Amino acid sequence: MSNDPRAALQALVSAFEEHLVAASNRRSDDDPAVDGAYIAIADAFDAYEEALYDAYDEVTPLTVFAEEEDSDDEDDDEDDEDDEELLEDNEMLDEDLVDEEDYEDLDDTDGARTGR
Repeated sequence: MSNDPRAALQALVSAFEEHLVAASNRRSDDDPAVDGAYIAIADAFDAYEEALYDAYDEVTPLTVFAEEEDSDDEDDDEDDEDDEELLEDNEMLDEDLVDEEDYEDLDDTDGARTGR
């Protein structure tokens, strides 16, 4: 793997071009050439992002999403309940992180600020 962002960018562009060729020559919905080209884009993007960050401490505004496997409706309902429980836990944690006394100290030192 190269840490040169320009080489990584060229590899990413090549992966996009190969994906276009594979997609235009698709033989079925599950064509392994298209699937392979899809994965090659994700891998090349990750390499580019890493090289860009290593060289310039910079990132792109893009994200590679992992494909989710199909599941039945029962599993989805259970996941939704778990998400709601996590959200409630996070809300409790957010409230605990705010300490009103910290803001009162700031109000005492800065006459422009008012208490809550």
